Amino acid sequence: MGVKETLVERSGGVCELCGSTENLDVTAVEPSDGSAEKSILLCAECREQVENPEKLEPNRWHCLNESMWSTEPAVQVTAYRILKRIASEGWPQDLLDMLYLEPEVQAWADAGAEEGESGLEPTRDSNGTVLDEGDSVTIIKDLDVKGAGFTAKRGTVVKNIRLTNNPEQIEGRVNGVKIVLLSKFLKKV
Repeated sequence: MGVKETLVERSGGVCELCGSTENLDVTAVEPSDGSAEKSILLCAECREQVENPEKLEPNRWHCLNESMWSTEPAVQVTAYRILKRIASEGWPQDLLDMLYLEPEVQAWADAGAEEGESGLEPTRDSNGTVLDEGDSVTIIKDLDVKGAGFTAKRGTVVKNIRLTNNPEQIEGRVNGVKIVLLSKFLKKV
């Protein structure tokens, strides 16, 4: 049985990301050896956006809410990579926070994601110092926190920050609330 036939049988004859039944074809999930285990069956629309990440339309990918739970590692890797690319939209980050990948699948997903993300700028604080995941920062200006009803005061230390796909933003906890902060109002401790 060929790769396409194997994938059609595995998927039940539908796109493994969106569930479409039209224009299905094999797409290798890099780094790939061409096997069915390292490939997925995609419709023409999904394939176009997966192969050309600059064309990703975030609203198309709400379907990943279901397909990311596939038991197939190649589908998990593809869903993870798409969600990482569009995480700045907000809702994809929530899905990423829920998604668990086995260590070897995570390594595969990260290997391909790094190839596509090499052009990203690093996140820098107000002094131009590069911020890394887990750093501690100090807020350098009183900031009104929209929707939370408090002001993040100047001098507040935010520990164990998380980076986002937007190099101008980080996530951290202030007053026990997880918020997004602009890096231009922060200084690395």
